[in-house]
Amino acid sequence: MCAKVLDINEKNIDEQELFCKKTKKKFAGYQNKVKWLKERFKEGLKYKTLQVSEGNKETLRGMIEYIPGEYNWRGVKADGWMVIHCLWVVGKQKQKGYGTKLLEYAIKDARKAGMYGVVGMSADKGGWLPNKKIYLNNGFEKVDEIEPYFGLFAKKFSENAPKPQFYPISDEKLKEYSHGVVIFYSDQCPYIVDLVDELDETFKNNKELFKAIKINSCKEAQQNDIYPYGTYCILCNGDISLYKHATKKEIEGLLKSAEK
Repeated sequence: MCAKVLDINEKNIDEQELFCKKTKKKFAGYQNKVKWLKERFKEGLKYKTLQVSEGNKETLRGMIEYIPGEYNWRGVKADGWMVIHCLWVVGKQKQKGYGTKLLEYAIKDARKAGMYGVVGMSADKGGWLPNKKIYLNNGFEKVDEIEPYFGLFAKKFSENAPKPQFYPISDEKLKEYSHGVVIFYSDQCPYIVDLVDELDETFKNNKELFKAIKINSCKEAQQNDIYPYGTYCILCNGDISLYKHATKKEIEGLLKSAEK
């Protein structure tokens, strides 16, 4: 079984497929992600997909997205580092070393750019962040953690490198969203935009209990004072409930909880 890594860039993005939501290329989420990537390429973002042969066809089964720390869209202070946004390998291609293969591209590019090293987030609870094992098995060490279950891992190229860290969460800021369900989102994730559009229509007459707030810049994502994932979060009565994709039914369940 052969595999190759494709570099998606400003020159070929309109012809190549993205890994995320590739079956719904005409939907707003996918189109907005393409526009978002085109802007981020100017800041040094890299987006690579893993193409493998399965049966008689070529298909995408993984990806990595990373960017210089100054421009990262996570709640992480990591200027001078390379920050991984997303790292995925799915299906039958898991446990074959492809995650490490993708990670090596970020490490190589960070060295080439003279950076301090590479930073990645993990979570002890299910969601869209990679398992911490991928980092620990590739020479990363845990450098920070933040509630409820997030860890920050770094591969340092020098012992004198400044320590990357999470931006803190503000209890005062959380109090501003102590009633109802609030979704923070950005175009960095193509799944969420379409969900928000659907929820806006469903709950248009219930704005006291549902609000969607869009994150439009890396600084907003980094220093939001609310959650470390940066580009997506759901709050229910001021509590962080989810940082991963939720269905409309799950949101409806949260709204019922908020009403009590």
